[in-house]
Amino acid sequence: MYQMRHQCLMTQKTETMILEAAFALFAVKPTATLAEVAKRADVGRATLHRLFKGRDDLMAALAHRAMAELDQAVDQATKDAATYTDGLRLTLKAMIPLAERQLFLANEPVDHMPSVAKELAQQRVELTDLVEAAKHEGSFDNAVPTAWIVQSFEALTYAAWTMVCEGEATPKQASALAWRTLTIGVKGDVK
Repeated sequence: MYQMRHQCLMTQKTETMILEAAFALFAVKPTATLAEVAKRADVGRATLHRLFKGRDDLMAALAHRAMAELDQAVDQATKDAATYTDGLRLTLKAMIPLAERQLFLANEPVDHMPSVAKELAQQRVELTDLVEAAKHEGSFDNAVPTAWIVQSFEALTYAAWTMVCEGEATPKQASALAWRTLTIGVKGDVK
């Protein structure tokens, strides 16, 4: 019994090492091979292929891991939000430190995988509902289509991740800039 449990824990540890190595490697080299991932994870290619049958399996695992981590971070950050608007702001703030995960989801063609596409679509529905609720609170002009606000939120999130990845802003600075731009734009005071 102990040996089976130990083996299971070792497999989970190895899988985590491979996924972390893949996130880091694909962030700088999206065309990296599985052999390069195995080398970066310090495991043999046979070990990688025992856990992931091919590139699509690895990509699906990375996408599911990224979405789960993002969901967990957002759920934790927004659990005490007083308003939907505050929840949307806290969502943005929680996502920015996970830039590597979001950049992977934004840059890798994983939406052709049914389980990933379903989860991405669900996340889009949740974001749309949150924006719609914030509109009802008066945070956004009702004349602006919800779809535009959602697209803007996603584009600004991507811009914030890029700033963090390039070392041009901290996650806190980038999320504050993205929120400011989403809610009031980039224009200064007009006299």
